[in-house]
Amino acid sequence: MGRFIADNARWLAGGFLLTLFSSFGQTFFISLSNPGIREAYGLTHGAFGGLYMLATLGSALTLPFLGRVMDRYPTVSVAAGTILMLAAATVAMGLSTSLPFLVLSLYLLRLFGQGMMTQTALTATGRWFVANRGRAVSLVNLGQQAGEAAFPFLFVLVAGAIGWRQSWFTGTAVLLLVALPAVLILLRRDRVPLTRPVAHAQEAGRDWTLAQVLRDPNFYLISAGVLAPPFVATTIFFHQVYLTELRGWPLTLFAAGFAVMSVANVTFTLFAGWLIDRLSALRVLPLFLLPLAAASLIAAFVTAPFAIFFFMALMGVSNGFSSTLSGAMWPELYGTRHLGAIRSVVVATMVFASAAGPGLTGYLIDAGVDYDLQLAAMGAYALVAAAGMWAVSRRLRR
Repeated sequence: MGRFIADNARWLAGGFLLTLFSSFGQTFFISLSNPGIREAYGLTHGAFGGLYMLATLGSALTLPFLGRVMDRYPTVSVAAGTILMLAAATVAMGLSTSLPFLVLSLYLLRLFGQGMMTQTALTATGRWFVANRGRAVSLVNLGQQAGEAAFPFLFVLVAGAIGWRQSWFTGTAVLLLVALPAVLILLRRDRVPLTRPVAHAQEAGRDWTLAQVLRDPNFYLISAGVLAPPFVATTIFFHQVYLTELRGWPLTLFAAGFAVMSVANVTFTLFAGWLIDRLSALRVLPLFLLPLAAASLIAAFVTAPFAIFFFMALMGVSNGFSSTLSGAMWPELYGTRHLGAIRSVVVATMVFASAAGPGLTGYLIDAGVDYDLQLAAMGAYALVAAAGMWAVSRRLRR
């Protein structure tokens, strides 16, 4: 692993930074401004969840068209443009004073943060690496885990000192003064894959077009499982304040759970990369939803404070597997020539799921539907989807 990292440091580091700074558009980061936003605009949980869903759905609908630029332009150009647009989004978030401006700010954060930053990093990595694709994707994905571990704590410190609006301007400075120049230096030239995939990886024998992928029933069956982690995780993170109030847990204790989740996430991101390179993404596919199902059920039925660390750890395990699979599975199944277009649809559906979670659960909370019941339903869905992944994996490996 050490030699692999040394030989490919610039591309791995560039991808790592893209996923790290995608944090500014991720729900776990935006939700830290949730109380301030609701107070500033007089919004309920459901109302803000609805606006957030609207903005995220807009980004999901845009992404399949925007994501295709990865098939037409150099990675460094796409990455630089994405960082500049994400910086503009952070400025808009700090300046927003009306609901339409707030929705526009959220739309830009979701499109260029969660969407294009992740899309650029994982599409490029999927193309650049073949035999060691699992390990490469796992290392690049560590950027998001690093963001989840560090940025909530840093935001709380900065917001406590200068306010939540001004904290977004700090994010702008970080993107323009740190992220942009570093990515321009690291990714100024693409890596050319020099190795062939291992024999059992079942690399796609041809490069599927997007139209062909969309006619493949397996694509939709796999996508149904891939949607579960962003839906569940986004819902829990977005309503973290509500959950702690419901349980009587200190918010600081829940924040500490992020560190536990990050450790599990990092550990199993790396483990999943090693496992995928040894077995193939298809063989690993049935496993990644089982910890998520357990996490949802624990969050639903265990009310003691220690439950935070259990379900956050299990979510970290599932997210570690999920993020690595998301980068390695699609090129293994469908090739790399049209990977930008294919992944843009995949990422769009994941963004859609992350939008539906806060919006749907927010309205259900306002309607008086028991939140524990909602969490239990998420766990049941994850179990059903895991069974579906097992059937798909078995069929495709025959």
